[in-house]
Amino acid sequence: MARVLHIEDDPDLRLLMKRVLSAAGHEVIDAQTGLEGIQLAKSQKPDLVLVDINIPDLDGYEVTLRLRGIPSLQNTPIVALTAEGDRATSLAAGADGFVEKPVDVRAFPALVERYLLGKSDRHDDEQSAILRMLSQRLVERLEDKIVAVSRANQRLEEAARLRQEFLRNLSHEFATPMTPVVGYLRLLINEELGALTPLQRKCIESIDTSTRKLRSLIETLLDVSHLEAGKLHLYSREYDFPECVERAIRTTADGFKQAGIELDVELPAEPMPARGDPDKLRRALVHILDNAAKFTPRGGRVAIATRHEQDSMGRDIYRIDVADGGPGIGEADRQRILQPFYQVDGSRTRQHGGVGLGLAYARHVAEALGGSLTVTSPPREPVAGRTLSGTCITLSVRAKASPEPAP
Repeated sequence: MARVLHIEDDPDLRLLMKRVLSAAGHEVIDAQTGLEGIQLAKSQKPDLVLVDINIPDLDGYEVTLRLRGIPSLQNTPIVALTAEGDRATSLAAGADGFVEKPVDVRAFPALVERYLLGKSDRHDDEQSAILRMLSQRLVERLEDKIVAVSRANQRLEEAARLRQEFLRNLSHEFATPMTPVVGYLRLLINEELGALTPLQRKCIESIDTSTRKLRSLIETLLDVSHLEAGKLHLYSREYDFPECVERAIRTTADGFKQAGIELDVELPAEPMPARGDPDKLRRALVHILDNAAKFTPRGGRVAIATRHEQDSMGRDIYRIDVADGGPGIGEADRQRILQPFYQVDGSRTRQHGGVGLGLAYARHVAEALGGSLTVTSPPREPVAGRTLSGTCITLSVRAKASPEPAP
């Protein structure tokens, strides 16, 4: 009985080969990538290696070169199995045989026996051996680089998983104690626990405002963690797009007023019927409006306008442009600000607050509703009749969206 290593990324072909060769009395071990195959060859010391040419990371030629560079495997028969590979290249790389797919499963066990007994189609000369030795060194260094990159990717994936868990747990731990705080504040504001003096009401309303901001941040943290994990549930119901925009503007009106910012709003008189999740869309718009208020200097202007378009497939698309009169944003930061937690100025002494989640949330919601979110700075065209010098954020959704969690 011989030990055969089969390197193949197709699970069906791996299963077929295992059945065929096991029935002939051989032990079959398999790998689905070139790197995995090399590691198994080093540890398992197979009597024969079957390698597909078109496999991930290192291809079959590179795997063959690498195996031929390992002293304990220099004399191990290697057979290339492929539907598209080149016979001459396979033999030059060090393979002893070349078998085209699909393999004749009835004749294949006998062919394997011949290679195990010393059959080889390779005819080395001195020049080929020297070239193969040089190539082996290159492939060995390439293997080391791929291993390092693979390990780095694994660490990044683990870090991303831990971040998602942290966000989810943090949001839950924050939300739990917030529930009684909000409840008791409502009782106090409604004077259900007794009358309030003007000074007490002013203090409690200030606490209530801060609590609302904290609660909104917690909800956004939870939503972003769900979005990144692909688990945010979006509802699908009828709504009016301009009405959703108006609700978002009313929600942020006090913030604009306190900052002395004038609003130029251009909304259609006619309805723009849509289907999707208006609640999450409204929250996305609130984040965009808050962002405009944050970066517009006191006494400045923010322009808001909606429009109805059609995409290349003739589907109705609703868009909203929000342009601010702030300092604008550099080209290098325009896409990065749409990533969670990224801020143009992340220092502790930065002028503007926030944790860098609002626009990331808005982008995810727009994409989940069949649209997109883009950033231009300065705005390319007037918005609501105003030509502003800052940044224009454009959010679009499909009018009749079938909401799905963003990937």
